[in-house]
Amino acid sequence: MTAALFREDAYLRDATGVVRAHTQEGGIVLDRSVFFPRGGDQPGDSGRLDWHGRSLSIATAMRGDRDAVILVPAEPLPLPAPGTVVTQRLDWERRHRHMRVHSALHLLSVAVPLPVTGGTIAAGRGWLDFASSELPESREALEAMLNGFAERDLPISADWVEETVLDANPALVRSMTVQPPRGQGAVRLVRIGRGADQIDLQPCSGTHVARTGEIGRIRIGRIETEDGQTCRINLTLD
Repeated sequence: MTAALFREDAYLRDATGVVRAHTQEGGIVLDRSVFFPRGGDQPGDSGRLDWHGRSLSIATAMRGDRDAVILVPAEPLPLPAPGTVVTQRLDWERRHRHMRVHSALHLLSVAVPLPVTGGTIAAGRGWLDFASSELPESREALEAMLNGFAERDLPISADWVEETVLDANPALVRSMTVQPPRGQGAVRLVRIGRGADQIDLQPCSGTHVARTGEIGRIRIGRIETEDGQTCRINLTLD
């Protein structure tokens, strides 16, 4: 098991870690990780490891067995041996763009209250597929609504609740394709707003900005139907 530092503090950019193992494919498993592993439509983080005057670029991070985070080197270079203390350095600019887009897509799922059938997150852009063949009546109105949410500078926070809470409130799960992990007794819920200002609450294991104001200006891109059954809405951030 790898301790998920990115879940405790999404703004943590550097941290030490101890190499626990190498995978057969040449990946590195640490005892704790600032690197978010690919999942839930969010890409894995990139960056580098430093140790004893050496450095190794990390192309991405993946999920392994038993909650391990596997760091994938960008080049086939010698790996730090098990037991080595390394310093993890995140490609922060890329991660922060993922965080902004991920939070913007949560806002999009609020503005378009339909089941989500797919999506993707990239650095500065993303999209969601909705279970509808009908396009929004006004691109401008949708964009204005999203930017209105952002300008309210609502807090974004995460809480852990028992799985029974999710069982009692199945409508919290917006995605029809990405289900929250089960079997650990608790589920992570991401909340946008508080009290009377709360606008969203849904399961999510990804990283987010602390407030909607940090997302920046949201622009709606192409809106199209997919196979006559879903509506795909693209967005970009300034």
